[in-house]
Amino acid sequence: MFPKPIEKSSRTWQLGYQALLPTVMLLWLAPLLAVALFSIRPDSDFLVGNYWGWPSSFEMTKNYGMVFGSAMPRYIMNSFLITIPTVIGAVALSCMTGFALGVYKFRGNLLIFFMFIAGNFVPFQILMVPVRDLTLDIGLYNTKTGLVLFHIAFQTGFCTLFMRNFIKALPHELIEAARVEGIAEWRIFWFVVLPLMKPAIAALSVLIFTFIWNDYFWAIVLTQGENAQPVTAGITSFNAQFRAMYHLMSAGSIVAALPPVLMFFLMQKHFIAGLTLGSVK
Repeated sequence: MFPKPIEKSSRTWQLGYQALLPTVMLLWLAPLLAVALFSIRPDSDFLVGNYWGWPSSFEMTKNYGMVFGSAMPRYIMNSFLITIPTVIGAVALSCMTGFALGVYKFRGNLLIFFMFIAGNFVPFQILMVPVRDLTLDIGLYNTKTGLVLFHIAFQTGFCTLFMRNFIKALPHELIEAARVEGIAEWRIFWFVVLPLMKPAIAALSVLIFTFIWNDYFWAIVLTQGENAQPVTAGITSFNAQFRAMYHLMSAGSIVAALPPVLMFFLMQKHFIAGLTLGSVK
């Protein structure tokens, strides 16, 4: 029923596995390695078509200096100003809705829960025109506030699904014992349930941070210019009128990828604990 561990396989399979694993890893890392290589090439290499050969010179300091000397720091700050409030808002709302749907039994509970789930299956491309028109009508187009509010609304469905299932797995006897002691419902949520949700909150925060930081579609649909655009859309500002500056776009992509990577490594322990909690008894 379960795959046989590689340690119990024949020596031939073990050698094949050991030989194939580095190859697969190199193939998986090939796009990232290509971007890293492009980021230290001079502009002249792209003009003569030297994309994959040995760089004619190494311009790492110059390329990254030009990136940080441009509007890239402003775009990065915009990404933080969009991503952090979105994570806080979506996680906070999902904690409350997850508590209500996971603890209380009332008519329409499953219907409301299914509505949250159904929102995750709506193709976001079909919302492009109505959402853009709505932001124009209410004056939130090309603003960080409009992008934050939209991301919170769109991510709350997935977050609620995550939190509701997590809270549903908690021992209900803890809540009943608190109620017997006469503790108010909001205090049960704040002092009993919320501390137990820390691993789930950490895991969900890392996921939502990565989703929002890497968003490109809504960044170009709802914003324009360096006043509101996040870094994913701001990288395209390195495109000239008649050609793309691949060396600067690659350097900017490496810089833009660092925050979510650092976020994951800083929260790795809590992230793994949140994903694996309840997997074994």
